[in-house]
Amino acid sequence: MARAADVVRLLLGSTVLCCSLLGARTASASKAVTAHLAAKWPATPLLLEASEFMAEESNEKFWQFLETVQELAIYKQTESPYSYYNLILKKAGQFLDNLHINLLKFAFSIRAYSPTIQMFQQIAADEPPPDGCDAFVVIHKKHTCKINELKKLLKKATSRPRPYLFKGDHTFPTNKESLPVTILYAEIGTRAFGKFHTVLSKKARNGEILYVLRHYIQKPVSQKMYLSGYGVELAIKSTEYKALDDTQVKTVTNATIKDEIEINEVQGFLFQKLKPRIGWLVSAL
Repeated sequence: MARAADVVRLLLGSTVLCCSLLGARTASASKAVTAHLAAKWPATPLLLEASEFMAEESNEKFWQFLETVQELAIYKQTESPYSYYNLILKKAGQFLDNLHINLLKFAFSIRAYSPTIQMFQQIAADEPPPDGCDAFVVIHKKHTCKINELKKLLKKATSRPRPYLFKGDHTFPTNKESLPVTILYAEIGTRAFGKFHTVLSKKARNGEILYVLRHYIQKPVSQKMYLSGYGVELAIKSTEYKALDDTQVKTVTNATIKDEIEINEVQGFLFQKLKPRIGWLVSAL
């Protein structure tokens, strides 16, 4: 019985040792390198990216979506990021079917419209924006962030140069094109945007202005913009070099090369195959 107990203890001890070795080997083999690809610009709001998705569907859906999310950004401070994300999807679901909602989720995952938001941010920086303004309006080279100054700037707007409009600009639906161009730089969903949008959309419906919206974020977040869906390759180079003594390398002369060149076939005889046999016959004789 004592011998049997010793055998069992020995087997258990060897089993534990093998398991520990396998565990160590698995831990060492599971080492991996994780790479993140960050853009040069900060993270952009998902609400703005959702609006760009709507703009690709149609200009009408874009402005309808804006009407429903005029002050939606205030929930960003009270709700969790996941709840705010679902709230945006719920608002977008009023104008999209299930298939397009899934496409919107995919666009969010790869941040497909973040470069577009950053493009508008760069355009706003070139104006430049007035100091201390959450949102501002440009009417033919004149800037203001006060709603009560709009009427004053619109009086002589046609006498000033007409601004250049980009292909990606969001223009409020209107039948007239020769109206004073009023460009609003604001972040969708904020109170500043809601105040300006209410006044400008009313003037656009009355045929007084050509209302254009461009995204503008006064205080971008400090969070990095991580991109997904992009391939990353890490090339790891070994820095260990072996010393080679080139003085020991034999040079190959032309005579040696000529000796190695042999004729494969001469009048039907393959001398390469006959060489061993000829040597055997000579040794036998």
